Amino acid sequence: MSFLDLPDLVLECILEKLPPEGLYKMSNVCSTLRERCVSDHLWARHLNSKWGRIVGPAAAYKQWQLHVASKKVLFDQQCNPNGLIGYLLTTLFFPLTSNSNSNSNSTSMDSSIMYCYFALQSGKLWFPAQVYNRENGHVGFMLSCYDAELSYDPKTDTFQARYPPHGRRPFAVETGITWDRVRAPPVQTSPHQLHPSDCLTALRPGDHVEIQWRRNKEFPYGWWYGVVGHLETCDGNATYCRCQDSDTLVLEFNHYARGSRWRRTIVSRRDHREEGNAAEGFYGGVRKLASTQEISMWRKFWPSQILE
Repeated sequence: MSFLDLPDLVLECILEKLPPEGLYKMSNVCSTLRERCVSDHLWARHLNSKWGRIVGPAAAYKQWQLHVASKKVLFDQQCNPNGLIGYLLTTLFFPLTSNSNSNSNSTSMDSSIMYCYFALQSGKLWFPAQVYNRENGHVGFMLSCYDAELSYDPKTDTFQARYPPHGRRPFAVETGITWDRVRAPPVQTSPHQLHPSDCLTALRPGDHVEIQWRRNKEFPYGWWYGVVGHLETCDGNATYCRCQDSDTLVLEFNHYARGSRWRRTIVSRRDHREEGNAAEGFYGGVRKLASTQEISMWRKFWPSQILE
């Protein structure tokens, strides 16, 4: 009895337990196993397990499709796929497809999640993500994050990020970014657009929020972490507090010293737009943090007692 004679359910269970490298090696054993081992449902689990937190599986796959499309145009325009240059480009951009002669849709680089996984793993695929910008000693950037394009470095198990530092190219590059400083963008709003603040009327003191902030109007927005505070006329007593009924909303950034111009800001619940000035920067849209996971990601960058 050979391995392929096993019942389909048993064989599928075995393949599901293989790590990505083992599953890929198994796909090179024979054509029958290759058809099974490149199955999207097997690789979707691996893609989500390793990359789901920092780049959503759907976003990663979309980015891979764009990557493949752009390289295909270059490939078709500049070379004969059967010539030497064609071979080199295939090896460089599509190394996993160079040994495959199958025309099956399941093994096509256009449709297989397996190739997306290894493109991320090898660092060849840049993807959009956000980087927590909390750095010791850099007071102006405490508890903030910025949008960037990231690429994984398998040798160091870290990331490099490229971003336009002043809203314009050329790109600045940050290297050695650890996994705990990276997250998938929680909203689809571009860093150059004002996020629609659809949570303002429901916010009350103690709620955790993020607010867009930028140095000037040429810069892209980053996100600042803060909490909803009480009005100056309120003593904070929960029994008598009516701050949630006011049209004025207080946002506090308690990691800044008392008296700092960045310690708190006030926005309108009813007619909130970008607010600020050249000295203090410009505050944009607000989003409420509803999950404990999002809140804990921010709080781990600063002693918890200071953020109370």
